Amino acid sequence: MPLPIEDYALIGDRHTGALVGVDGSIDWLCMPRFDSASMFGALLGDEEHGHWRVGPVGVERCASRAYAGDSFTLVTRWETPTGAAEVVDFMPAANRRADVIRRIRGISGTVRMEEVLRIRFDYADAIPWVRQSRSERGEHPHEHALIAVAGPDSVVVRGPRLEPDGFAHRTEFDVVAGETCDLVLTWFPAHRPPPPMPDVDALLAETNAKWERWARRTETNGPYAAAVRRSLLVLRALTHEDTNGIVAAATTSLPETFGGDRNWDYRYVWLRDASLTLQALMLHGFATEAADWRDWLLRAIAGDPGDVQIMYGIAGERRLPEWEVTSLPGYRGSAPVRAGNGAYTQFQGDVFGEIMLALEQARQLGVGEDRVSWPLQVALLRYVEDNLERDDHGIWEIRGIPRRFTQSRAMLWAAFDCGIRGVREHGLTGPVEHWERIRDELRHEIDTHGFDDELNSYVQYYGGHEVDASLLTLAQIGFIAPDDPRMLGTVAKIEQDLLRDGLLLRYRTESGVDGLDGDEHPFLACSFWLVEQYALSGRLDDAHRLMARLVGFANDVGLLSEEYDVEDARHVGNTPQAFSHLTLVRAADAIARATTHQDAGPSRLEEPDAD
Repeated sequence: MPLPIEDYALIGDRHTGALVGVDGSIDWLCMPRFDSASMFGALLGDEEHGHWRVGPVGVERCASRAYAGDSFTLVTRWETPTGAAEVVDFMPAANRRADVIRRIRGISGTVRMEEVLRIRFDYADAIPWVRQSRSERGEHPHEHALIAVAGPDSVVVRGPRLEPDGFAHRTEFDVVAGETCDLVLTWFPAHRPPPPMPDVDALLAETNAKWERWARRTETNGPYAAAVRRSLLVLRALTHEDTNGIVAAATTSLPETFGGDRNWDYRYVWLRDASLTLQALMLHGFATEAADWRDWLLRAIAGDPGDVQIMYGIAGERRLPEWEVTSLPGYRGSAPVRAGNGAYTQFQGDVFGEIMLALEQARQLGVGEDRVSWPLQVALLRYVEDNLERDDHGIWEIRGIPRRFTQSRAMLWAAFDCGIRGVREHGLTGPVEHWERIRDELRHEIDTHGFDDELNSYVQYYGGHEVDASLLTLAQIGFIAPDDPRMLGTVAKIEQDLLRDGLLLRYRTESGVDGLDGDEHPFLACSFWLVEQYALSGRLDDAHRLMARLVGFANDVGLLSEEYDVEDARHVGNTPQAFSHLTLVRAADAIARATTHQDAGPSRLEEPDAD
């Protein structure tokens, strides 16, 4: 049985990522990309579906673990009655190979270590052919090489000699104080020879230095500085080094409800999530990343604006057909496991606003437009105009009937507003008066049909009487002031209807709007949005209380999944989740701004008492 989701840590090389449990087992790894088929799939089944454990014999949980500084090098400490040892897990970010390195260091005494390797390519559907030989480097007992091949995939695993045990391989060996033993797994195409053994010392130093150099480009301060810093690093880790596509999470099919079927593949690039991630990075000084992501966007959506999708593959692939992976039974029986995501065919109006907001922010940071980027934005606005009367599936990708979702309409308003600012403030060329007319008509429409006077609140969709946590973004995009009575009324209604144990649901699933069975847990990004709203509207104490609680949900190495089960105190959904981490950064920034304004004296949100 896989561990609780919060018991896993991510290691990664910005091409893919592995999840390492507190038991020393890598239970999820797809090579060579995030969206490749798994070779270790125990996360979505059990150890028979592939895993790689390294830890002391008979010890099921480590004493402690942490990342080495601002890196994704995981240092796990093990303690036994006979001694202590550390396992240093990392994926080299300084070479062009697909390696997982597990360095064992003796700290004190003698520790009897165990290595169990069970490789299952193609989502556990392919048992490889395995051969083993002495490494090319000599006769050292820790320099054997195991080669496993199945179809197009092959790996070489170097380290102590492994002995067959059914369809797995295992060994035991002693590590004494001061001794180092390196285990190295390298993926390579099956039609090529195995790559040579790498220089582990050099790769470890180069990898840590690369992560540290990136992290030094920003400064984080305040009570949530550590959480912000780790969140920015998570967003970087989920950004593919070659293509600059930003995946929503490193996993697929971790359930929104345990035992349910709300299980989706998040190893792709949502334009919304990527745009919001980019905004979070840009606010912390990463303008280069803005230009890189814009290049990805231009490649992905090149051609007819009418062909724009809400999501793409890591390199901009357009076809992401959804299918059920029957070879994996699901996380603790939560079936089906899905690969691909059928939502790529949906129309979601809000993504156009997110794209335009990210590109507008890039302009403000000095990222100049080129001969392609601004004409593309003009073409997108033309496409949006041609589809203004089209209902959509909304920000949450409902699989029910399309509707006029209020948040989607507000994001269309934001798209035109960004285009207008491009002309008025940055000297670009476009039909600005025409765009202003459309923008103003959208505002009138939203205030007329998206606001319910009896509820004193904006509503989830036109004609409905439910609220949606995404309505909190209306203040974030400048559609309405955060302290406007209509916004405050909306917040009150959201608190009344969507708070569960003090955390926000996305919407009430029992309304049937999403066309799916079952329920879900509070969505962490929505609660971070509420923190931001509290901070912007002068409820700073409420913002701090909720923020401190949310940051406390991060696991021992600072990672957050998609949702949180308050009753059982556990992570839910795919992990680590970009949306959760980017909204954490936004919330912390909002608190910092509000604190600065409060320290500066009364503001529009806090007028002094009259004499």
